Amino acid sequence: MEKIFNVNGFSLSDTLKCGQFFRFHENTDGSFTVTVEDRRIKLSQSGSKVLAESSYENDLSWVNSYLGLDEDYESINRILSQDSTLSEIISSCGCIRIMKQPFWETLESFIISQNNNIPRIQGIIERFCEKFGRDMGEFHAFPSPDVVASLTPDDLSDLRCGYRSPYLIDAAQKYLEGVLDETSLRTLPLEESRNILLKVKGVGPKVADCTLLFGLYRLEAFPKDVWIKRAMASLFPEGLPECASEYAGIAQQYIFHYARNMGMLKDK
Repeated sequence: MEKIFNVNGFSLSDTLKCGQFFRFHENTDGSFTVTVEDRRIKLSQSGSKVLAESSYENDLSWVNSYLGLDEDYESINRILSQDSTLSEIISSCGCIRIMKQPFWETLESFIISQNNNIPRIQGIIERFCEKFGRDMGEFHAFPSPDVVASLTPDDLSDLRCGYRSPYLIDAAQKYLEGVLDETSLRTLPLEESRNILLKVKGVGPKVADCTLLFGLYRLEAFPKDVWIKRAMASLFPEGLPECASEYAGIAQQYIFHYARNMGMLKDK
């Protein structure tokens, strides 16, 4: 099965590689193998055409929303471009979309991401899936909360995720207890949703905001780490402009990508 999506102003490569998602592999032909929950697809781009292919699914229409291709980024970018610096940034690298990822998978992935680089994050996630995820034939699904909640830190020792092991388990237990109610997290005021996520052991403000932005599509969330703080100090020393408040998360991705491309984050 294959499906073509037509979209302007979109970079598949930049979107997948910008740090919001980890379960992908870049193939030698420039395409990407992407695994999400219990699905695996191959994605490639040629100009304004994005091709999705799968030997597992008959309906790939979900890819349009998953990649954020169904959102009006032309209008969003116009709003952000009311600020001259953001306008320059968007002209340079405004082709990233915020993906609409599954909440549970995103939360666990960003718990794993703490103080890690992307290749190591990807390795831990793959081992996590291979050991505890449902066997789908050629790959394994992302582990379900009920499976993870029943584990002990010793069960996770082979993953080599260190101190993060009890955090992964605690998140699963709170998910099953209803503490992490996805509907509430999507609809409550942002600060209230953030405070709920902070109840999970090991989840700090950055992981909470990454989960809000990438796993709950709360576009007003603005994850901060040392790198984005460095970029903000250089580009926006007085803080994010008011025009970006509703789409702060999109602005954050643009700012980080621009700063990295311009050599402002030399340690990255």
